[in-house]
Amino acid sequence: MSEHHLLEVKELRTTFSSEKGPVTALDGVTFHVDYGETLGIVGESGCGKSVTAESIMRLLNEKTTKYAGEINFKGENLLTLSNEKMLDIRGNEISMIFQDAMTSLNPVYTIGDQIAEAIVIHQNLSKKAAFQKAIEMLKLTGIPSPEKRVYEYPHEISGGMRQRVMIAMALSCKPKLLIADEPTTALDVTIQAQILELMKDIQKKRDTSIIFITHDLGVVANVADRVAVMYAGQIVEYGTVNDIFYNPKHPYTWGLLGSMPDLKNNVKEELRTIPGSPPDLIHPPKGDAFAPRNEYAMAIDYEEEPPMFQVSDTHYAKTWLLHPSAPKIQVPDSISRRIEGYLKEAQGNGE
Repeated sequence: MSEHHLLEVKELRTTFSSEKGPVTALDGVTFHVDYGETLGIVGESGCGKSVTAESIMRLLNEKTTKYAGEINFKGENLLTLSNEKMLDIRGNEISMIFQDAMTSLNPVYTIGDQIAEAIVIHQNLSKKAAFQKAIEMLKLTGIPSPEKRVYEYPHEISGGMRQRVMIAMALSCKPKLLIADEPTTALDVTIQAQILELMKDIQKKRDTSIIFITHDLGVVANVADRVAVMYAGQIVEYGTVNDIFYNPKHPYTWGLLGSMPDLKNNVKEELRTIPGSPPDLIHPPKGDAFAPRNEYAMAIDYEEEPPMFQVSDTHYAKTWLLHPSAPKIQVPDSISRRIEGYLKEAQGNGE
């Protein structure tokens, strides 16, 4: 494992048992996260984004889940560790922000008690000292009057504040890696922008690495250094933000980019849609899983699964369109214009 990789996932395969047979939710997922960087993971619902996060945290029911491959964190394979050792890492060195703060927070405990609990367990502080640390964390996340908020319950504060509480809780033990699973999905646009800025600011202050899971490529352009595009439990394209936005190579990535509205630049083309539905993972199709939905699919797509082709030192894509003998197909103009809009918006938000 390279010394500069905080996390390195190698050929991760996560399989669930079901009444209809085994379901391979992740099939050969490989990526890394460096110290202090943000990796965005994008894709449709059901593509494996959240399962990737839950596999790293080992939150899945181990009686019905089988893992293969490696999840190396600071040089140690998490899949080989005991449950007791994972308890030491989970919430301490690796923390997670879940999608819906209202269902993630316990409604019968105060905000202060919930943040302090992890601090007491992992930092060996007294309850009084942990409560004071909880106030400091709420202040860090921009919650007004944190001395009062610690005594309130989740239902007494707004959705944006609840999400800030989740961030405060996740960061309370100064984790090296923060996994954010669609943390802004249920929030309005203004609050979403505030939460994204908060996460970027905290990352700079604490040098925390982040895995940011989302279906919104516009958000990715704003927060990520590198991007992994997932489809049917696999990473189908992988590269820097510039690679993915300026030079996307996979038709699925084109579809995701084309399906996003560009309000800022008044692009009036009709939104593109990706026809069909994701495949049944109990009975996956032969060849490329995306072939039935790919308007550029060739005969080989229905027969053989494509390898991961290297586009550059930082850019990879899993499509037969990159084979030397394949026809040269360019990104549609309508998608190119939308890409320009995302990048302009991201640059504007970063100023």
